[in-house]
Amino acid sequence: MDVQIWTLIIVGITFALYIGVAIWSRAGSTSEFYVAGGGVHPIINGMATAADWMSAASFISMAGLISFMGYQGAQYLMGWTGGYVLLALLLAPYLRKFGKFTVPDFIGERYYSQTARLVAVICALFVSFTYVVGQMKGVGIAFSRFLEVPFEWGIVIGVAIVFFYAFLGGMKGITYTQVAQYCVLIFAYLVPAIFISVYMVDNPIPQLGLGGKLADGTHLLTKLDQLSTDLGFMEYTTSNRGMVDMFFVTAALMLGTAGLPHVIVRFFTVPKVSDARKSAGWALLFIALLYTAAPAVAAFARTNMINTVSEKPYSELPGWFANWEKTGLLEFEDKNQDGLVQYYNDANSTYVAEVAEPNGWRGNELTVDRDIMVLANPEIANLPGWVIALVVAGGLAAALSTAAGLLLVISTSISHDLLKKWLMPKITEKQELRAARTAIGVAVVIAGYFGINPPGFVAQVVAWAFGLAAASFFPAIILGIFSKRMNMQGAVAGMITGLVFTGIYIWYFKYGGGNPEQYWFGISPEGIGTLGMLFNFVVALTVSRFTPAPPKEVVAIVEEIRVPRASSAKGNY
Repeated sequence: MDVQIWTLIIVGITFALYIGVAIWSRAGSTSEFYVAGGGVHPIINGMATAADWMSAASFISMAGLISFMGYQGAQYLMGWTGGYVLLALLLAPYLRKFGKFTVPDFIGERYYSQTARLVAVICALFVSFTYVVGQMKGVGIAFSRFLEVPFEWGIVIGVAIVFFYAFLGGMKGITYTQVAQYCVLIFAYLVPAIFISVYMVDNPIPQLGLGGKLADGTHLLTKLDQLSTDLGFMEYTTSNRGMVDMFFVTAALMLGTAGLPHVIVRFFTVPKVSDARKSAGWALLFIALLYTAAPAVAAFARTNMINTVSEKPYSELPGWFANWEKTGLLEFEDKNQDGLVQYYNDANSTYVAEVAEPNGWRGNELTVDRDIMVLANPEIANLPGWVIALVVAGGLAAALSTAAGLLLVISTSISHDLLKKWLMPKITEKQELRAARTAIGVAVVIAGYFGINPPGFVAQVVAWAFGLAAASFFPAIILGIFSKRMNMQGAVAGMITGLVFTGIYIWYFKYGGGNPEQYWFGISPEGIGTLGMLFNFVVALTVSRFTPAPPKEVVAIVEEIRVPRASSAKGNY
């Protein structure tokens, strides 16, 4: 069977599984819709958290970025992994003990203000919509290539599927669907990685294969360094990015992770605070299976791509090249009409002068969308059709699982935090549930539109979302837990400052004509959330010192959520 038939079969089976689980776990109350009734087992929640966490950015785009950025791309790996550890150890248990459904709910109650709640809702919507756009693009890429439908229709199909089970099951349906999606995505990621690792370096463990030797006795990374420099690029294992920017990007990803509302809410779905800690540990284990393999997948993909296409006759390239060309995500332009693919760094003036021009080359002729590397990797390595189809199913599982979690955050922010807690406090449970499902419908349409018109690479867009989360939520949550003096005025001022500054900076340098040479302290838009977070902290702490202290009952709540488990009078923590 060809790849398309395999794709239809495997993707069809997984989608049928997701829909079946959603119908089986249909939410019948707001508690089930928002937090799955609070009765999810820690291991199950750990798998669901891992699926929620490992989005299209992790599955599709992260290894693609590393394959082109090399060592420099490790900032995504370190930032996202470190951020989850920070969230699991520093925030999740305390937020779970506070006992609120959503982050805006926590901020509204902790800062005893509907204004603080409204600002938190706006932050949640900004972050969630920015993040979900990246997932929709990932869905479109997978469908457009392997089902041979237009990119736009691929997103429409994905939107319809995620709408169905998010609308029907809420957090209860999403939780059990995400367990199935985790099983699909991790199997889909590791199987081709194992195949390729055995083929290239004769080692079935990809994490170890990264340091293995090729058939000619050369170490994989040494070979990749040589291939890169031969084409005018910097060595794969080095970086030319400023250390300040690299630190700020890593920190923004890490701290933004700790403020992501769709991940935080997962810790409200377990029965007890101790279960929140356990599920965090399980999730870290499940996440590590993919994240430790990503650098190897990136190196394998980059090596195979260069060896397959560079300076090869276009007419003799394998079928995968033409298939990806049809999507518009891989482009070849024969600038010197010699029929060969010249792929090199035409921004390197030395390489151009010494190598390209003497050979009659007129610029790099190959344009590769980084987001295709993981999906194309099995094809480039000439793996069996069922393995290629499995990767497609895994990419879709990763994108749809996170999209569902984000859509739920958007819907609960509107139905619970805006309507129930502010505008319509007397709304019935049935009306609140209807409002949540309506919000999901509207949100999924907006997300689909921006997925069709994406502002950047999947991981790049997600990095902006993390920066916005770091600049807005993180200080408010940290100070809300660990500072009894932090008040409503300080938190609101800090969140607004961080969000506005970071949003304007990203917009100006990405869409407003800003020159990268004008970056503040050399900090790129992907890392500016760290600076926005620092501004948030400074403004919040300063304003809180010149405004009234929080009420005594709020101080008592802060003291209560920090009580160690053994000291808890309730006995279930």
